[in-house]
Amino acid sequence: MHLQIKRANIGYNKTLISNANAGLNLGDVCLLIGNNGVGKTTLIKSILHQIPLLNGDILINDKNVKNLSVKEIAENIAIVFSKSVIPQHYTVEDLISLGKYIYYPFYFELKKEDREEVAHIIDELDLTQYRYTLLKNLSDGNLQKAFIGRAITQNSPIIILDEPTTHLDEKNKIIILKTLRRLAKEQNKLILFSSHDWRLAKEFADKIWYVKNIQLHTGIVEDILLQHDELTNASLFQMHENFVPPHISAPPVQKEMLYSLLQKNFSKDLSALNFEFQNNFWVISNDSTKYECESFEEIIKSLVNIY
Repeated sequence: MHLQIKRANIGYNKTLISNANAGLNLGDVCLLIGNNGVGKTTLIKSILHQIPLLNGDILINDKNVKNLSVKEIAENIAIVFSKSVIPQHYTVEDLISLGKYIYYPFYFELKKEDREEVAHIIDELDLTQYRYTLLKNLSDGNLQKAFIGRAITQNSPIIILDEPTTHLDEKNKIIILKTLRRLAKEQNKLILFSSHDWRLAKEFADKIWYVKNIQLHTGIVEDILLQHDELTNASLFQMHENFVPPHISAPPVQKEMLYSLLQKNFSKDLSALNFEFQNNFWVISNDSTKYECESFEEIIKSLVNIY
């Protein structure tokens, strides 16, 4: 294991995560997930040795982080926090180039191959048109992408990102996550990123670290999701206590949208109904009635008639 957590108690004055044991290899993409305040950022800062462990050990490539210098940690881990200090008068190119200066004194000029790598990362993150734009003039989303670019340029074997997709729209979120996964698989990077959205794990991650009730649950994405109903059970979001869902036969996206519609609008037992998505139509049926609906608006009207 390239990154190991062994019997660690993590926190400040009190333990937020107890007796944590986990490990990740180079090439792994791992989602760190949990509610606000459970200790996700504290765990990240503990890996960086910015916060000392209350007990236990964290190892990077078999070396204890408490014995590593700040420079050695930077050579091993590139980090992007959700809130970063914006350097004044820096452009996108300036910021992304900063990732190289862990290898040089700051007064050195970058080599030609370094500048070419920075240009490639700017292009890959869809920031070419902002290359010479001051950071203070960027949108939140493009600013976040620039900080992620700096971490990629650092060329450390581990990249850790705290809520990296918070300010990103769907297009840029996908650009970032695809880039991170490609780095993991093609360049053998270890990627650990935190988020509130478990769906990101299903699409982009290999493993999950899930913080719940001061325990760190770890494993393959699909195993962890199925072991913890609250991560995938739509009833978690029910607005009506008496709502009982019908049987729904549909592709995942349509099924999720229908469930959302029904639980917002009906405080009833709908279990006698069957919904089937056929040829872009919804067919609603029970023992005595059958309706075909082309839209969710028509579904609402039909259910009003049924009930």
